[in-house]
Amino acid sequence: MKVLEPLVNYSSILYQKAFGFSIRIVKLYKHLLQKDKSYEPLYKQLLRSGTSIGANVSEAQSAPTKKDFINKLSISLKESRETEYWIRLLKETEIINQQEHDSLIKDCDELERLLTSSIKTAREN
Repeated sequence: MKVLEPLVNYSSILYQKAFGFSIRIVKLYKHLLQKDKSYEPLYKQLLRSGTSIGANVSEAQSAPTKKDFINKLSISLKESRETEYWIRLLKETEIINQQEHDSLIKDCDELERLLTSSIKTAREN
């Protein structure tokens, strides 16, 4: 099977934002582990959902059908909403501070808007 990498649009705004968000989540995970390992199960939930957003966006870009493309972006949207939940939980349990929370939520909200718009556009076309 030949991989058609040139067809994958790694320069899309959605992909770039999702990839950048994944990097932030991995760095936060590493930082939180150094700070207090006792909450590692919570950190892993955030790591899983936060990095899954970008992974599914990447998969969507290589989707063989429009239906699969929409499905992968829909999974990304669900993962984004789950990530938002974990961020809010970490803030309310005082594991992350208000500034960290606000910055992460802002990025998560931006991803949700981009994903929603992309899904809507794909359904209309």
